[in-house]
Amino acid sequence: MSSQEQARQPFPHPRVRPDWLAKLHEDIIDPAQPIIDPHHHLWRARPDRYLLEDLAADIQTGHNVLATVFIQCGQEYRPDGPPELRPVGETEFVVGETAQQGAFRPCAGIAGHADCTLGERIDSVLQAHIEAGGGRFKGIRHSGAYDPGIAPTAPPGAPPGLYKDPAFRAGFGRLQRFGLTFDAWLYHPQLADLLDLLRAFPDQKVVLNHAGGPLGVGPYEDRRAEVFAQWRAYITELADCRNLHIKLGGLAMAVNGFGFDRQPLPPSSGEMAAAWRPYFEHAIETFGADRCMFESNFPVDKGMCAYPVLWNAFKRIAAGCSADEKAALFHRTAQRFYDLPPVA
Repeated sequence: MSSQEQARQPFPHPRVRPDWLAKLHEDIIDPAQPIIDPHHHLWRARPDRYLLEDLAADIQTGHNVLATVFIQCGQEYRPDGPPELRPVGETEFVVGETAQQGAFRPCAGIAGHADCTLGERIDSVLQAHIEAGGGRFKGIRHSGAYDPGIAPTAPPGAPPGLYKDPAFRAGFGRLQRFGLTFDAWLYHPQLADLLDLLRAFPDQKVVLNHAGGPLGVGPYEDRRAEVFAQWRAYITELADCRNLHIKLGGLAMAVNGFGFDRQPLPPSSGEMAAAWRPYFEHAIETFGADRCMFESNFPVDKGMCAYPVLWNAFKRIAAGCSADEKAALFHRTAQRFYDLPPVA
């Protein structure tokens, strides 16, 4: 291990503390607003269990969440068989755990993992996911998140410059022929790599996770204004790529540096809205509501905030939007991007 790798600081996701979250209660804002939550995970233990019943319990707290999209998180891979096909086990796990429950459609879309560095050999992996998904498999996420000062939150992490690697691009270029989407996950200093990728593949549907990953810890601590300026410039340029959408959420992770988990009380929706408004409003202004979608990133963000309070924060941020813009932000953009049945 290099000295540089040894110097990388770990910033693990905060543990979920139900007793702490229960210290704050808010009435639900605009409870009739239809919602598709386009970014959440399920796992048996990482380190806290989060399965369908746990997701349903969060959703049943008052917001009108009618469908969700499961996003890759490295769970329940096949224990044997060809290594490149082992991630198909995650799609099999999600399909086995979830089914439509009345009007609620959990995991109506699934974005799994396939190694883009496989090149043309990725085709068999994508086909296996599609067959396992039973109509619900929509695309893949191959994380490129890397920073020399921050250790990966989940192994094995990504190498530097992954999205510029010709081997990665050989596999990435196969997605369109299957009609599949791509979830991009990088930190804000890497966004130029995404811009270069999008320009090379202008017809591939891509969504940028977690508002583009503005960092606030390690070498970025106490540099909020500088980071925001750099992030803002990248987002403005990325918005010109019409094949790119963006997820508004995921900022309650430790790497973003807001530190809500260190407070005596959980953050209110007003507190989160005030902290995140500059990021989300700039994204909406540059991308337009029809390319933006609010996301929960649960249960990762549950270490810092409760599900009903999080969606209240999003509704506060969107309060000045038109009814049509709210429809896009809360469900229509996600529905169109992932090709889901309409919810309203």
